[in-house]
Amino acid sequence: MDKVVASAAEAVADVRDGATLAVGGFGLSGVPDVLVHAVYDKGVEGLGIVSNNCGAMDRGLAVLLAAGRIARVTGSYIGANKEFARRYLAGELEVEMIPQGTLAERLRAGGAGIPAFYTPAGVGTQVADGGLPWRYDGSGGIAVASPPKEVREFDGRRYVLEHGIRTDFGLVRAARGDRHGNLVFAKSARNFNPLAAMAGRVTIAEVEQLVEPGEIDPDHVHLPGIFVQRVVALTAEQAADKQIERRTVAVPETSGKEAC
Repeated sequence: MDKVVASAAEAVADVRDGATLAVGGFGLSGVPDVLVHAVYDKGVEGLGIVSNNCGAMDRGLAVLLAAGRIARVTGSYIGANKEFARRYLAGELEVEMIPQGTLAERLRAGGAGIPAFYTPAGVGTQVADGGLPWRYDGSGGIAVASPPKEVREFDGRRYVLEHGIRTDFGLVRAARGDRHGNLVFAKSARNFNPLAAMAGRVTIAEVEQLVEPGEIDPDHVHLPGIFVQRVVALTAEQAADKQIERRTVAVPETSGKEAC
């Protein structure tokens, strides 16, 4: 089945107000910028986002965040995104913060058809006991807090019950992909992308290089096409549009002669 669509706009045409999106990427690595911008251009709002973070600088999900299009975020990292922190503390945004490994497993479990699982991460904290602020009231108080979760003991150790995540759509970016939706991710861009793809009921992949079926060695496929419903081939310019979140420059070494 040829899953390639003509444009990103066509690929996200059925994303509606209030839709939930699992979005791959971490910082600026592996972020499906083109698809996110297509969602922005469509003008939808009230979105529920599941992603490690909510964009960095003015890239990725930060575009939707700044426009006030996001109603809720399930993630594990706010980091240096000042607008994310501001909206959260001001009560403009509901945020469910969970341990990063738990987020990854909840996405994977949802995609694998596993409704829930037990993990030791978070036992003895507000993650399990409840009380984490999901939404502030804008005056420093908590308007909505997380509920307590079931905790059970197995072999003398306590575990908390976490539920798998399924979303209406999954948005991911891959280095290579074929017309059947088989994907290969480049290095650290293979972060939350396979997991977000698994969690989406309809998953859309933007690929930097589109190849024909059979050109990708089956042993090299990171995500099989069964999890992908639509593929968007990026232009050379779109594929090359990559930025560095934090640029550091090392002080050059000097020889003994130069130092004298």
